Amino acid sequence: MPPRDNPTARQVRLGRELRKLREQAGMTAREAAGLISTDQAKISHIEAGRIGVSEERIRRLASFYSCDDSALIDALCAIAREHRGQFWWDEYRGVLAPGFLNIAELEHHARYMRCLQPVMAPGLLQTPEYARALFGGVLPKLPEDEVEARVEHRMRRQTVLDREAPPKFDVVIHEAGLRMRIGGRKVARAQLERLLEAADRPAVTLRVIPFASEQFVEATQTVLYAGGVTPQLDTVHIDAPFGGGQLDAVADLNRYRVQLDFAEQAGLDPEESRSFIHHLARDL
Repeated sequence: MPPRDNPTARQVRLGRELRKLREQAGMTAREAAGLISTDQAKISHIEAGRIGVSEERIRRLASFYSCDDSALIDALCAIAREHRGQFWWDEYRGVLAPGFLNIAELEHHARYMRCLQPVMAPGLLQTPEYARALFGGVLPKLPEDEVEARVEHRMRRQTVLDREAPPKFDVVIHEAGLRMRIGGRKVARAQLERLLEAADRPAVTLRVIPFASEQFVEATQTVLYAGGVTPQLDTVHIDAPFGGGQLDAVADLNRYRVQLDFAEQAGLDPEESRSFIHHLARDL
């Protein structure tokens, strides 16, 4: 089977975790290849996510690397069993850019999520009209079918919160994001009401950082922290004007956990936040 040209973020993560285990064991790629009777190039492709690896080989490699973390090994094997076409977002492959599929994939597999939003409502809590206004304002202007595909995809992402046991979702929104009249007064009011409805869900905790807060919080970019089935698989997703990406280095995870902790401390408590949003919606 030829190497994949465009591995998914999860496939890349699987390979990267196997590389980490090998390097922690002090082994070279050539040594690892010898242990499973393959060549060094194949090990390199596996660790880059460009070719798949069987559950049997993952367990053999983990044994060679003296890894006894059964939860991590089971989680890596679960990733290896996934295949293209298995999940709903695969329908958008070739329709939307890979980043859209990667965020849906990340949210689907998260055990919990923490989010910091500086200038807009989080995607998982947006109304269709609000999302359409956002995508309709992209420059250069997107074709109408692209806008509709993005809106549809965003709405389907939200089903992760409709599960019988949804992941816990802690959101911090800056007042700036609540006051942005994206789509006009009617759309903005409906979006605030949507946030209030979401805040009543047991799995959702919503906090607002008001302009009056005297604690400075670095909130220039959207941050989503997704907890994995094991802490080693935690991931940070960053949105930025010139493209986002996913981070999983220990230093990055630590930094963004601290940032989110501080943002939550700077925000109003959940009840005060609901009242704050209610007054903003009433005044629109």
